[in-house]
Amino acid sequence: MTRDEIILKVSDKIRLIRTEAGYTQDKMAEIIGVSKKTLVQIEKGRAEAGWSTVVAVCALFRETETVRFLFGNEPLEVLETVAREGIDYRKEKTLGGKIWWREIKRSNGLILQQNIISQHYRIIDQDHFRIYSSFDEASSTERFEELSAENGGLLG
Repeated sequence: MTRDEIILKVSDKIRLIRTEAGYTQDKMAEIIGVSKKTLVQIEKGRAEAGWSTVVAVCALFRETETVRFLFGNEPLEVLETVAREGIDYRKEKTLGGKIWWREIKRSNGLILQQNIISQHYRIIDQDHFRIYSSFDEASSTERFEELSAENGGLLG
């Protein structure tokens, strides 16, 4: 998934996100920091939201069914992965991937997973902390092998 694809998806569903959240156009525009005119243009398909607007919508409305449908249960992880072109650091604890994730590999206390909706990859540790995320399968697999080998040395 690319930044442009995310912008297109959110722009296409912004009206649905707004109505699901129960906001008027005036209130939604105020919340996400755009003019009502801009919001109307986006909702009518005459304009696309900017990246900062998309980030605001996904962050502030991440619990809506529509945003979850677009990106899975962790939309901010998807945005962060795209914005940073992959991330590699221990971050927040995840739920372990029981619903939105497919397990690819498991080794030495690490799990490589793929999100079934956004298709991005992540590596989590045995305590379900996210260590790495990327949309690139090859780099995710390579990083998993590196981290797994490092963990194997620590465990052995």
